[in-house]
Amino acid sequence: MASVAGLRLMRALPVTTARPLLQAAVPTRQQAARRLIKPVASRAYSSTVLPKEQPRLRLGYTAPNFQANTTQGPIDFHDFIGSSWVVLFSHPADFTPVCTTELGAFAKLEPEFTKRNVKLIGLSANDLDSHGRWINDIDEVTGSSLKFPIIGDAKREVAWLYDMVDHQDLKNVDAGIAFTIRSVFVIDPNKKIRLTMSYPASTGRNSAEVLRVVDSLQTGDKHGVTTPINWTVGEDVIVPPSVSTADAKKKFGEGNVRELKPYLRFTTLGKN
Repeated sequence: MASVAGLRLMRALPVTTARPLLQAAVPTRQQAARRLIKPVASRAYSSTVLPKEQPRLRLGYTAPNFQANTTQGPIDFHDFIGSSWVVLFSHPADFTPVCTTELGAFAKLEPEFTKRNVKLIGLSANDLDSHGRWINDIDEVTGSSLKFPIIGDAKREVAWLYDMVDHQDLKNVDAGIAFTIRSVFVIDPNKKIRLTMSYPASTGRNSAEVLRVVDSLQTGDKHGVTTPINWTVGEDVIVPPSVSTADAKKKFGEGNVRELKPYLRFTTLGKN
């Protein structure tokens, strides 16, 4: 902000000179918001300091780090990722019907994620005591045995850091009831965001689809290919446009590149 002496000086200047000086001294709304956003969620976001805009996370961005308490103890998120892939998924609140079914489904699929070097971690905007009671319900209702950690985010610090608050609920921030939407982040061992999904609170996710896209991402990284619609492990993959047909035949085998169009070529992995 401009000092008292500075403001007196500006009053003495011509209007055309004082106006740009005053504008430079006073931060814009966007600048003020950026100053409030911290890379590590280390404080409560109250209605008096909460920036109007949540951080915008893009594919390829480094996943923001944070420290938080979970049902399995405190974590530093980047340390938690380590050399693994991570699926971070959020929930509006504990003891909600759709979320209960989702967490049970993810718990049942956790062994499959573990085979792929993927860690699961949930988030819900309640405290750890509530999470513990809710896990008992989840296991009872779905027949699961939930073992992965759930972040206690009652102050919605992580939810805000990861752009999880629904636009229509921003008006509820001052009342302390801005709920998180159902977000999914797939993060690789380099801490890069590789995939995001957002679901409304009314719609349950498909845990098998999350597993499928992890398979697709890992297959693409390993073999330098892309995957078509509804692809699952074992089906043919696509040779990306950046690879010529001649180079594809050298890489995958002379008779293992099927060209439908110059831009659409399939190959079978493990055939050569």
